[in-house]
Amino acid sequence: MPMQRWALQIEYDGGPFVGWQKQKRGLAVQDVLEAAAARLVGEPVAATAAGRTDAGVHAEGQMVHLDLPDRFAAPAVREALNYHMKPHPVTVVRAAAVAPGWHARFDAIRRSYRYVILNRPGRPALARGQVWHVPRPLDVAAMTEAAAHLIGRHDFTSFRAAACQAKSPVRTLDRLDLHRDGDRIVLIAEARSFLHHQVRNMTGTLKLVGEGRWSPPMVAAALARRDRAAAGPTAPPDGLFLVAVEYPNDPFAM
Repeated sequence: MPMQRWALQIEYDGGPFVGWQKQKRGLAVQDVLEAAAARLVGEPVAATAAGRTDAGVHAEGQMVHLDLPDRFAAPAVREALNYHMKPHPVTVVRAAAVAPGWHARFDAIRRSYRYVILNRPGRPALARGQVWHVPRPLDVAAMTEAAAHLIGRHDFTSFRAAACQAKSPVRTLDRLDLHRDGDRIVLIAEARSFLHHQVRNMTGTLKLVGEGRWSPPMVAAALARRDRAAAGPTAPPDGLFLVAVEYPNDPFAM
């Protein structure tokens, strides 16, 4: 039977998972989606994502592609996969048929992440697992001034994980904005691609500025050092969300 490639927008709570990608131990989001697709068609199905989110990292707009026998309509694909993924906190939000060569990862031209800091004395109850709780007051203006040093094309070695497998540490950071919304500080980062832990390492470093332990120019100095030890700590995964992945042509508008 002919095969049809599908683009899926999925959302998930990363808390119960070892990340998107299948691992030797633990349950991955990829495991859940591929198992649901296999139950739908009666044979193994491989799924490829736009970004390999880490354990505990959430997604609102993760993009995935997979191939299924050409006998389904988009609503049936979405609803059948969602049915078979119960009770896991993973949902297909949208599904669209795409060209055979369409690739969720390699065709992407921009990825957007959001990091949320809960900045108040009281620990979270309702948002537990989805924010980084920082009880000490943070200076958002100073953090914004520091973030400006990171925007643009740079060698981000100081902000990449030791286990990062990217061939080059050079990336172009298109946007790094922060704003306060009540007791939450929201960071938005956008780039074509990111290094492993880059957003979390930048967030952890900016927190030092917000606390007054670093000055904004110290972030520029850490970037210039090209040494992971020169930057701040890695922020926890809880507050990080993959918000959106963009393509030259929106697959859901085709």
